[in-house]
Amino acid sequence: MSNVLEMRGIRKAFPGVVALDGVDLSLNAGEVHMLLGENGAGKSTLMKILSGAYRKDSGEIRVRDQAVEIGSPRDALRLGIRVIYQELNLISHLSVAENVFLGAAPTRFPGFIDWRQLSESTSRLLADLGMEIDADTPLYRLSLAQRQMVEIAKALRQDASILVMDEPTSALTSREVDQLFALIERLVARGVAVVYITHRLDEVYRIGHRVTVLRDGKHIETRALSEVTVDALVRLMANRDLKEHFPKRRTTPGKELLKVEGLGRKGVLHDLSFCLRAGEVIGIAGLLGAGRTELARVLAGADRSDSGRMFRDGEAVSFHTPADAIRKGIGLLPEDRKAQGLVAALTVARNMSLPHGRRLARAGFLPSRCEERLAEPMVNDLRVKATPTQAVKLLSGGNQQKVVLGKWLAGDARVFIFDEPTRGVDVGSK
Repeated sequence: MSNVLEMRGIRKAFPGVVALDGVDLSLNAGEVHMLLGENGAGKSTLMKILSGAYRKDSGEIRVRDQAVEIGSPRDALRLGIRVIYQELNLISHLSVAENVFLGAAPTRFPGFIDWRQLSESTSRLLADLGMEIDADTPLYRLSLAQRQMVEIAKALRQDASILVMDEPTSALTSREVDQLFALIERLVARGVAVVYITHRLDEVYRIGHRVTVLRDGKHIETRALSEVTVDALVRLMANRDLKEHFPKRRTTPGKELLKVEGLGRKGVLHDLSFCLRAGEVIGIAGLLGAGRTELARVLAGADRSDSGRMFRDGEAVSFHTPADAIRKGIGLLPEDRKAQGLVAALTVARNMSLPHGRRLARAGFLPSRCEERLAEPMVNDLRVKATPTQAVKLLSGGNQQKVVLGKWLAGDARVFIFDEPTRGVDVGSK
């Protein structure tokens, strides 16, 4: 396998934090190179430098033995580098086809898009990738998992010699993951080099050849996956032993906290009934489109039910808005944190305080530093790699997810509704 990429001594600093400190990464044609590390270790920052979204402070990048300067995304595209980001870069009011060919739509005459060719080309591409999505569907009508597949199709529209995938399966079902891995195998067989970032350790050994581990912005080790165990990988990432990855704690369920009878919402939910008791975890499973997210949104007051009844602590309740559910001690960690769980331009402290303004306020005003005092214990307990005064948009995806969780843990919620809660979260934090 020939070497197609060499990144040496890459350094990148932001105000108050060194994101990368002398990181090395090499990549061979026809291999899947796993890039691992805890949230905030520097994985996404390294890939943003490779894609031209960030500029390195120092270090060297060589592509096919030629020293290159990647000063913009256009430079990266010209070098055959394609990146599928963890946070999707799509435009919701455009169609699937318009998103896939954004900036490169086929034209009939200069300035006039050939809509028929655009639709047909997108349909062929989606079919080749095994995706059952209508090319003319507006993006906002698709689920998060389907949008993830559109992002993949967009990256693969043109031939790539280096493909970076940042948490590509975080919102996919097992069937869609199988399709994606079959696609990766076909690409690797054609000589494409793949950098694959994930927190799902089963995926590491399923498709990977080599692995590089980052920790706190530093390169820790690069090894062949045949030479390293799962426990050793966890130890390298977390710098500590995790005896049991996901310990289950036995509890005796207490009183009934939430009860649902015959709940329905036109077209998606039909006659659902269950009860949830204190100290209990209920798992809600189903294929894409089965209604899991729709149920979570109804329980949290984000959507209205058309039929059925809900009881909170034995009292019949009807939620017209999320604020009604919050007042009853119900918190939702949504599937799409970027669109529904965070205000990216606000600070960590303000995001965590958003549901608790009524409790924190004094005579209608927020006392000085009350938001920071609320957020500080959550930042420490959840190991968020940020300060309470830092803007959420500057955090890694996993750290953003911790902020959404901390928002509910900081209050008096008794019923937590988690929709894909570990999306982008590292093994130690899980």
